[in-house]
Amino acid sequence: MSFQESPRPSDDEEEAFYMQCRAAYLAVFRSSLANIASKQQLCRVLQQAGRNPSYATLNKYWTPRTSKLNFDDFCEILKCEKKTEEKELMRAFKKMDVNGDGYISHSELVKALTTQGDKMSLEEMNTIFSLADINQDGKLDYAEFCRLLVSTVDQCQVAALERLEADAKLKRQNFGSQSYSPPKSSVSPAALAAQVASTQPHPPDASDATLKKESRSSSRPSSARSRRSSLSNSITMTSNSSKGSKIPEPSGFQEWHQSYIRGCFFLEDDGSISSLQYQLHVPHTTSIYLKIQPLSLSHRPDKCSSWMTVDTALFIMSAGDTKEDTTVVHFTESKDKEMYFWKGELKAGTYYLLPFSSGCRLRKRSKKSLPEKSAELVYKTDTGELDLTKDLREVLSDIFEIVDLDGNGLLSLEEYNFFELRTSGEKCDKDAWAVCKENFDMRKNQLTEQGFMELNLMEATEKDGDPADLWVTLEAMGYNRMLELAEACPFQIDVHCEGTQLSIQPLSMEAGPKLLNQALQKSITAAAGAKALRGQDNVFIYTYRGEHRISSLIANKTNLKVTIHVNNEQSRNCITSRGMSVFAVEVPARTKMVCQHVLPINEKQDWTYNCVETILTCT
Repeated sequence: MSFQESPRPSDDEEEAFYMQCRAAYLAVFRSSLANIASKQQLCRVLQQAGRNPSYATLNKYWTPRTSKLNFDDFCEILKCEKKTEEKELMRAFKKMDVNGDGYISHSELVKALTTQGDKMSLEEMNTIFSLADINQDGKLDYAEFCRLLVSTVDQCQVAALERLEADAKLKRQNFGSQSYSPPKSSVSPAALAAQVASTQPHPPDASDATLKKESRSSSRPSSARSRRSSLSNSITMTSNSSKGSKIPEPSGFQEWHQSYIRGCFFLEDDGSISSLQYQLHVPHTTSIYLKIQPLSLSHRPDKCSSWMTVDTALFIMSAGDTKEDTTVVHFTESKDKEMYFWKGELKAGTYYLLPFSSGCRLRKRSKKSLPEKSAELVYKTDTGELDLTKDLREVLSDIFEIVDLDGNGLLSLEEYNFFELRTSGEKCDKDAWAVCKENFDMRKNQLTEQGFMELNLMEATEKDGDPADLWVTLEAMGYNRMLELAEACPFQIDVHCEGTQLSIQPLSMEAGPKLLNQALQKSITAAAGAKALRGQDNVFIYTYRGEHRISSLIANKTNLKVTIHVNNEQSRNCITSRGMSVFAVEVPARTKMVCQHVLPINEKQDWTYNCVETILTCT
């Protein structure tokens, strides 16, 4: 996201909106850092905010791939979804009032609410009517009921705000990780409002509302909050620092030995990025020229490769006897166009190569940008046989190229298992591989691209053309429903070595995130000086300023968990790995945590990183 935001409401309006959001959220959860973990929780917290969460509304924000939403997501939803208004409810009730006398009978209400919109059960319907039949005459005076309903919703919101104002600790922040279930009534006023309103079409603008993550300013704390334990850091980067810098090739470079291996960054459901890691064996001390860059796939040269702008890096760590003994040796800090590289000398030994991407440019797309339709994957030929479409075959060719780590045009069992573990979570053993050899095209006990196509066609045929399993495979490999590679970035690592041949082998991903995080932390703390937050001598901020990236790290040396509020709103021409300009992070006692990475949006323009870190709580 860009830090350069569109004009916002006044500070007073924004603060009032923010307080309403927090009041509703903290009526359901104990903490603003607690996540909404289900569609039911989303419904409850929207009702608490006086909104109209019909099934259609809930499904818009909670898709099959949604695993959680945070407080900032909730604030953005509230910006898009209007509060239920009395006139809207009246309009819906009047449609049910067949004789226009201002009353609705039990049978009319049952017919409307159990057959239209978000259908209710008869038991729910009887509960509603027992609450709504104010005159106990079997009829609903819906004008009076609408007034009472809206008044009750307003009273609930006022009560939540008063509770927030009264509880100083809660108002300050009260971040945590536990949630609780408030007392449940049979049917909440907001639930009935949602049900009644869902029997009529939504206003045109409501159907187009989407959850936007470009603006998170609603999570900004009040300017009246304490700034005593804070730190402000401003860095201006000129456009020259974003331009490529070439290192001259050494004499005799063409005679150096070259090894290369491929891999891929995958964007996970929780927003994290994973990839294979590698082991490099250097037989004796030698000069090394190492580079990493996004891989341009050869099968679709006419189509835009959006991942080519993704930033990459490679950390080189010496392999000790244990993971704790590893040390960062170097990383690819210099850049030439989309390629990041390092040149130097490595002593004889074994090293880990850890690919890294900041997440600034490889991130989840907004719901508005997601395609509504799905591409065709399978079709029937003139003879009635099933076959893969041309578009799917092109994508499978790309996937084959990504999985072919050594680039020899064949998939070994090890390479194929990289694909299997990614898409199904299981490995293919030697016996199963022997069966593949009997049924699909292989050469030298390795699967050819033709054999890979045959294998996927068999899966489609076994399901009578149902593409569900194929979609599971494609989405796991980062493709969206229009067969665009949207949530992955294939890359290639090249290692040039003077006078000796190196060996590179892929590693399992079990300890991958921990090892990479260790490398990141060490690289930041080694290159940046520590600055203590004002008023807190044992909480430090490290800010790494590289040629093309700024990264910050928080070191908490206290015996308490601290919550840090981070504000980047004054930054310009910047994009952050957090996806929001204002956020909060929890740092456990006596630990370090990478806070954020920042890149320029436009590398040809100057960019300014301006960040204020403030301690909200120590618990």
